[in-house]
Amino acid sequence: MNASAPDGPAPKGRGRSRRNFAGARPVMDDVARLAGVSKQTVSRVLNDNPAVRPETRETVLDAMRSLGYRPSRSARSLASGRTRMLGVISFDAARYGPASILTAINTAAQRAGYLVSSIALDTAERDTVVRAVNRLSAEGADGVIAIAPQHWVRKALAEVRLDTPLVVLENDLGDGTPLVTADSWTGARKATEHLLRLGHPTVRHIAGPTGWTSADLRAESWRATLRAAGAEVPEPLIGDWSADSGYELGRRLAERPDVTAVFASNDQMALGVLRACHEAGRHVPGDVSVVGYDDIPEAAHLLPPLTTVRTDFAEIGRRSLQLLLTQIDGPPGPPSGSPSGPQSGPQSGPRSGPVVPVELIIRRSTGPAPG
Repeated sequence: MNASAPDGPAPKGRGRSRRNFAGARPVMDDVARLAGVSKQTVSRVLNDNPAVRPETRETVLDAMRSLGYRPSRSARSLASGRTRMLGVISFDAARYGPASILTAINTAAQRAGYLVSSIALDTAERDTVVRAVNRLSAEGADGVIAIAPQHWVRKALAEVRLDTPLVVLENDLGDGTPLVTADSWTGARKATEHLLRLGHPTVRHIAGPTGWTSADLRAESWRATLRAAGAEVPEPLIGDWSADSGYELGRRLAERPDVTAVFASNDQMALGVLRACHEAGRHVPGDVSVVGYDDIPEAAHLLPPLTTVRTDFAEIGRRSLQLLLTQIDGPPGPPSGSPSGPQSGPQSGPRSGPVVPVELIIRRSTGPAPG
């Protein structure tokens, strides 16, 4: 059995031939021969092993450049035990929030030297989650991020366990799996308090679909804030996140002169409310104040510019990737960053893991109550 060569250049005259199979793509053995080192040393250079001396590293890199060698992902995987590929499972990926988070994850992953394989699901079936998990496992994903905005997704993920590190967005699995979420509770409270401070006797709410974690938290927080202020708590209207649903529900509200303040659970529904008020001759904000949620790029350019709660989706993506890489690079054991167990109360939002702060952005769609 041959002993491996040391991590250093070979003696002069050894292994310096540039000969390769005619027309064949250069492989790791060719680099090792040209550099005068072992194949193991080439592998260490590819994986940034700090044990390789700087002069040896430069010799190997020179050989790679000279041969036009491009390491394949499979070669790196065999050398390091990793594929340098991460999986992302997303739901309702066309919406602004999930799409923005996915973009941020891709950007951060590329900077960390990873590729991302993403699977977008749009059906509320456990089997779809199973198939997505199986596909990512077959591809050898080093870790998985699940953008899980609905309660059924949490249930499916809790039943389908991965053998690789996992980070979940929005929905706590209750088993210590690291979680990242935005502070929907605080965002809804700030929106409702802002309208109450302007003198509106109460605030009507157009909620997101039932079963969505963020929609449910915002509706709960809106109710709690009205109760704490001693204001009337009307029944919320349930939308589907679309501007169309905001418009249809906004028409119903615009017909009522007693409605002076509306808080919509996202900006698209708020946009529909603005149109409904305009068509009904209700001036915004003179007759009706409107607040949205998310701060989509168009929010500042609506007529009037929309007061909204800004969610830092890019930060959510960065934090989720950071948590995942911490698990991948860390020692074996329970996942870090997400202790399980009861929390102090609903104000903390979902029950474990980092909570990304939100910010109320006040623009011209809100003003003092009429009269």
